[in-house]
Amino acid sequence: MGNVSQLRRLGLFDSRVPRYTSYPPATQFKNGVDANMVTGWLDSIPEAAAISLYLHVPFCRRLCWFCACRTQGTKTLDPVIAYVDTVLAELDLLRRHLPRGVRLSRLHWGGGTPTLLPPDQMRRLADAIFAVVPMAEGAEFSVEIDPSEIDAARMAALAAAGMNRASIGVQDFDPKIQEAIGRLQGFELTAQAVDLIRSHGIASLNADILYGLPHQDRTRISETVQKLLALSPDRVALYGYAHVPWMSKRQVMIPEDALPGNEDRLTLFTTARDLFVADGYDEIGIDHFARPGDGLAVAQKAGRLRRNFQGYTDDGAQVLLGLGASSISRFPQGYAQNAPATGAYTAHVREGYLPHTRGHAFTPEDRWRGRMIEQLMCDFRIDADEMVRDYGLTPTRLQEVLDPVIAQFGAMVEVGPWGLRITPEGRPLARMVANMLDSYMAAPTSHSSAV
Repeated sequence: MGNVSQLRRLGLFDSRVPRYTSYPPATQFKNGVDANMVTGWLDSIPEAAAISLYLHVPFCRRLCWFCACRTQGTKTLDPVIAYVDTVLAELDLLRRHLPRGVRLSRLHWGGGTPTLLPPDQMRRLADAIFAVVPMAEGAEFSVEIDPSEIDAARMAALAAAGMNRASIGVQDFDPKIQEAIGRLQGFELTAQAVDLIRSHGIASLNADILYGLPHQDRTRISETVQKLLALSPDRVALYGYAHVPWMSKRQVMIPEDALPGNEDRLTLFTTARDLFVADGYDEIGIDHFARPGDGLAVAQKAGRLRRNFQGYTDDGAQVLLGLGASSISRFPQGYAQNAPATGAYTAHVREGYLPHTRGHAFTPEDRWRGRMIEQLMCDFRIDADEMVRDYGLTPTRLQEVLDPVIAQFGAMVEVGPWGLRITPEGRPLARMVANMLDSYMAAPTSHSSAV
């Protein structure tokens, strides 16, 4: 990692920038991308294309204070089952516009808590999805699993439906930190969930942990990482906790005076990173780690790593359909987001309309800027040949775009006729470098710390 004084001078510890899981970021989405526009985008999908699908289940039995996802608490299953009815109705609306022969390359259920669903509703959802879009050979079906909200019956239902990758949220195993973030989930409970996953033949396991949590220090995060390594996940996402109480009201419960400063956050990240690397994981982009044989590691080595709303992916599908309230779809033409509130989403579907209410239609400039940003976030470089060949940029225009980056970051980037590369020391600056290529430049308070 770069020298702390250099990173401080370049503004790393004072910056708030997007995570760039999309370009433009979702904060820039506007009204106008509606059902009529999306219908045209759906109709343009080629026959027999491979597509991906994300299903959002916005319900939780408990609402963790750290979480900024679009979720709502529930004490009963009645609203969850009603929501499944609405999702199936939305799926039927999509079916009318999908071309023949499409297949799923990736299916992901996220939330919220998808494992809140009873086994019969899991089977019902999976059967309906596969009736509309069958799984392709070698496809991946992943589900976010809450260790406190899973049992043998639900795991058996998911395995029978074809789930072949599980994802668990750990955050941190320290009891003091768990109490401060409103998520009590001990190591033993998590280990039991992992055993249950593997006993049903699910070999691939993802795990998420957070750095920058209240009371977190080098000792605590080291202990959490060591415990996580004992579970041997194939992939790990090491996300920085984003404290944005102006966007996620429940975060007011987090004790701000116990949060580490931004320079301490970098120490926490590097401490965890070094442990993963020492255990044989490959670094993937800015915040993921994978075993060398995992699909992400293979894709990175082959130059096929991509970035999407779940972080990093080896999925090459050009279309990602979002199903459920607040879900975001990506088409070659742009992004389309479903109505975020469950009530508004339900109303649109009941009236027989696709529930897309906002989004962004790509301009030609969006395409090349978005690809540059994706290259930086995945590979810490910009490929000049690709920009000229695939996006029509002249070498002169490309140089005009890169000159401000070179002037700002100096020795933290290297340039040549092949393009631009962020040095290993400069990698903590990747989001800041990407932000310089962002022509929308959202207000800095809309985003999380750059470290």
